[in-house]
Amino acid sequence: MDRSDRSTLATLRGVHKQYGAVHALRGMELSLRGGELLALLGPNGAGKTTAIALLLGLLRADQGEVALFGRDPQDIVARRHIGVMLQDAQLPPTLTVGELLRQGASYYPAPREVGACAVVAGVDDLLRRRYGKLSGGQQRRVQFALALVGNPRLLFLDEPTVGLDLQSRQGLWRAIRQLVAEGCGVVLTTHYLEEAEALADRVCVMAGGRIVSEGSVDALRARVAIKRVRCRSRVGAEEAAAWPEVVEAGIEGGHLWIATARLEDLLRRLLAADAGLDGLEVRAAGLAEAFTEITNAARADAARAEAALEEAA
Repeated sequence: MDRSDRSTLATLRGVHKQYGAVHALRGMELSLRGGELLALLGPNGAGKTTAIALLLGLLRADQGEVALFGRDPQDIVARRHIGVMLQDAQLPPTLTVGELLRQGASYYPAPREVGACAVVAGVDDLLRRRYGKLSGGQQRRVQFALALVGNPRLLFLDEPTVGLDLQSRQGLWRAIRQLVAEGCGVVLTTHYLEEAEALADRVCVMAGGRIVSEGSVDALRARVAIKRVRCRSRVGAEEAAAWPEVVEAGIEGGHLWIATARLEDLLRRLLAADAGLDGLEVRAAGLAEAFTEITNAARADAARAEAALEEAA
């Protein structure tokens, strides 16, 4: 296997999927590439789970094309090249970690060495422990090791760091970055937007069964008009929050921070209120602000379209 391959590994083209009257996907277009981490973000009901289930061969599209390594996702030849870490996993509690990994490896023609998987996932000291006796965070790391054991070219991670402490989360991030550097493609779904911001090469934001924004983290942040101002000031957060230019305000580490879409107006008002402020910083919006603005705009567009249809009828 060429681990430096950065070609397209999987695609959704014009995919529709409906559950009764609910349209889960509406003409979905998505490509997954080797050596890249794609963060697939969106509010509940946006269609993320359905899109991934189609790529894993767990569902069939009503319309459109789904390909995994150029094959039908239900083809066993294609499925042997993926690894999956789901949010909810039920594993035999009486088996040891080593037994689980060896069992997982037995399903693949060219698995990754069990000990190496354990080291990457940080569970090499747990190999003799029974899975059912582990903490929730330890079980999540074992599930990550199991996702790696088939030596995948494409890895699906669904909320991988839920239940992990900060040290374990950072260790998992390092492991994911290393896999991407080796040429593995990674699809990440997470509600921790700082996780997507730290890891993603490309972000796709979904709403209403479609991708409504796609690009690098920096590109998505640049689309958002909101800026974040931080300073030391005698102005309080409650006072600042009442100003018309302010979206949100708070105190963090002894500093006043303000989110605004009218930066120049805010700075004039802030300096008029406290000419002695210092440590002034202005930052672009984070991914969290970008995500909120993009999804709100998508909902507003959908509501206007629905109203137009009702009016036409």
